[in-house]
Amino acid sequence: MKKEIAKFTINDRPYELLVESNVTLAELLREQLDLTGTKCACGVGECGSCTVLIDGKPTLSCSTLAIAVREKDILTIESLATREGLHPIQQAFIDHGAIQCGFCTPGMIMMTKALLDENPDPTEQEVKEGIGGNLCRCTGYVKIVDGILAAAESMGKEGGR
Repeated sequence: MKKEIAKFTINDRPYELLVESNVTLAELLREQLDLTGTKCACGVGECGSCTVLIDGKPTLSCSTLAIAVREKDILTIESLATREGLHPIQQAFIDHGAIQCGFCTPGMIMMTKALLDENPDPTEQEVKEGIGGNLCRCTGYVKIVDGILAAAESMGKEGGR
């Protein structure tokens, strides 16, 4: 396989990495950088558990070649919590019981961040449409939607984040 040095900005940190041409972004994050918050459940871009933000847009990292996103700004679930505490979306998911097995949670939260960045005050229907590509086998989505609506309200009061 062809290897090439590529520059990335991941979670606001610059990286220069030797990357094989067939390595997916999920593999790069998990195996080369030990950013294991990004999950890879289906491996074919169907479930959304591997969702990360690339230049602010939700992207399925299991079906995106790493080399294709060099020079891009990539955010993973690890970028959200700070020393001060959890991101309001993460806290809302906990507070509303929107996490059971947790496997879909990182992708669901990153999809939610993209949704709320674009639409800080979504309706319930807009939330449902916004997370439509992310599958959860445990919760039935009610608590996830409740958590997202609560996060939107919390972030609106705090001026976003």
